[in-house]
Amino acid sequence: MSLPYSSTMAAEDAEIAVSAARSGFVLAEAIRKEILPEKILTREAFENAIAVVMAVGGSTNAVLHLLAIAHAAGVPLSLDDFERIRERVPVLCDLKPSGRYVATDLHQAGGIPQVMKILLVHDRLHGDALTITGQTLSDVLRDVPAEPRGDQDVIRPWENPLYAQGHLAILKGNLATEGAVAKITGVKNPKISGPARVFDSEESCLKAILSGKIKPGDVLVIRYEGPKGGPGMREMLAPTSAIIGAGLGDAVGLITDGRFSGGTHGMVVGHVAPEAAVGGGIALVEEGDSITIDAQARLLQLNVSEVEFERRRAAWSPPPRRYRRGVLAKYAAQVSTSSLGAITDGVDGEENMDVVR
Repeated sequence: MSLPYSSTMAAEDAEIAVSAARSGFVLAEAIRKEILPEKILTREAFENAIAVVMAVGGSTNAVLHLLAIAHAAGVPLSLDDFERIRERVPVLCDLKPSGRYVATDLHQAGGIPQVMKILLVHDRLHGDALTITGQTLSDVLRDVPAEPRGDQDVIRPWENPLYAQGHLAILKGNLATEGAVAKITGVKNPKISGPARVFDSEESCLKAILSGKIKPGDVLVIRYEGPKGGPGMREMLAPTSAIIGAGLGDAVGLITDGRFSGGTHGMVVGHVAPEAAVGGGIALVEEGDSITIDAQARLLQLNVSEVEFERRRAAWSPPPRRYRRGVLAKYAAQVSTSSLGAITDGVDGEENMDVVR
């Protein structure tokens, strides 16, 4: 849907103007030829997008956004697709926050087209997918070298990836029966079991971190920040930054039904679904409970008996809604679970009217 190299150009560089001018020409041609978004946004295109996100070490937000875009385009896509593609696609780019380089370094090393060409020649992309130019992906990448340049190490060759498999994993367990999203590469401790420190808002968690109440080995739980509970599923940027600032980045775990920014790293798990506001497992956690986050087993588990878990479920009742009128109240009433992309226009053509109590 955009031109090659455009996503990694520096805003102040002259090539931005050249790319913008060509973009206008390509768009006009696409209109003339009736190359509509529905012709480009196919199942194959979304699988290509997921593969590229895995190869470059992209943000957890890509999962949420791609699910929502696919729904809008009428293309079937699920969390299981991300896990399936993750297993086949290595991380090829050494980028921040866990790596060494930034987007402009990637651009100078060959950009997204170089990454895509490597994936294409190793049969990890659908080369016949249509692009906005009217060409297939294979056509667009025809003149891009099959191997990255030897004078850079931002983009790794296929034989020497940063990690053998993708970094965005889907974790499941009694705390996330629909799934949750975590970056699992570059984590020093891929498995952590520790006592839960429970917070019903981002602000209360941040206060505890800044006051020194969080200790190594703790598993922080930030809940009621999901699509309905927030409402809006905001990014937990302040707590995750404070954890790093306190030197606890590799010493604690964090799970939330909210989101993270692209700058987050460490043992953090977001998009926990079902969310707390609808009585998901994360709503049933009590202070001091043992929680296990196992990146390798892709497990997110509350370590209590099934009997106790069901007892808590029966006793649970939702907190008062944060908004009772206006656009946010309407959003909370209509938004779906994050495992479907936090969409607001229903699933399979049916309106989603699970109103927050």
